[in-house]
Amino acid sequence: MLVRFTKCHGSGNDFPLVDARDWHLSDDDWARLARVLAARDGPVGGDGILALVAGDGSAAFGMRMFNTDGSEAETCLNGLRCAARAGFAAAEVETATVRLKTSHAQVEHVGDLAPGVYTVAETASPASLVTADWPIAGVPERLIDAPIAALPTTRSFTAVSIPNPHLVAFVDTIDEAELVAIGERCEAAPDWLPNRANVSFVEHRDADTLFVRTFERGVGLTNSCGSAMAASTYAACLTGRIEFGRTITVLNRGGLVRARAELDATVTLHGNATWEWDGEVEVDLSAERAGAVTVIRRYDNEIAAWRAVADQARGGG
Repeated sequence: MLVRFTKCHGSGNDFPLVDARDWHLSDDDWARLARVLAARDGPVGGDGILALVAGDGSAAFGMRMFNTDGSEAETCLNGLRCAARAGFAAAEVETATVRLKTSHAQVEHVGDLAPGVYTVAETASPASLVTADWPIAGVPERLIDAPIAALPTTRSFTAVSIPNPHLVAFVDTIDEAELVAIGERCEAAPDWLPNRANVSFVEHRDADTLFVRTFERGVGLTNSCGSAMAASTYAACLTGRIEFGRTITVLNRGGLVRARAELDATVTLHGNATWEWDGEVEVDLSAERAGAVTVIRRYDNEIAAWRAVADQARGGG
């Protein structure tokens, strides 16, 4: 099949995005497509693939996101901004409800985060602290700033689903080797955590700034994870590190977002949806093989505009 896509990113979290509103692929074929297109050693590469899909009675359009291992995520907030941009153009709207795998989200095209940076505000479904929903065995009904005996660390974690599952630990300095070791333990889907989890180490820089580093379920160590930044913002407010209702900057290796968590457990992110290039590639799904990619268009101005933001963020991170 010939696949046309846009290579895009939200805060450095990069994906090929396809308009699949008229597609009829099985879940197995979606998994194969993700493994082909998102493989870092493949022709495109990414932290997964995004699919703009049809909406439902309450949503103008929908999004599906598949990780590099072919598993489907409940959501991906960095990717949602990119899918929303495509959906806005397709539906000729500037604000919408989006259908996700297990929930809905609100999105709106808003003023630029920085000159030349297309920006989307997104409000995720309310965060949940109910550990039985994951499930996580051997922990309290709500895990807030407490250790997990099954993990190879004495660090304390807050368990937040938004709606995908996140374990958030606040640290003085991020130790990536330790983060990877904990992430890999969770990635192995042990009996006490059968659906795995995203794991984030978070530095609380000041009253207005967090720095987040994430080992993402189904992907590994990533430059950025939107739902992790949302979960970390909520966890910071829940544990008294940040005030509810306060707009803060969340830094990551790929750049930044603005975030605000409310007392009702909703979290809103303002972040980029940057187009890098359009392309097409012939994919043999049965063989999980792709041909040579043809680049149709490049968005050099958008790339440069975001590079300026990311360089400034890295200067502080």
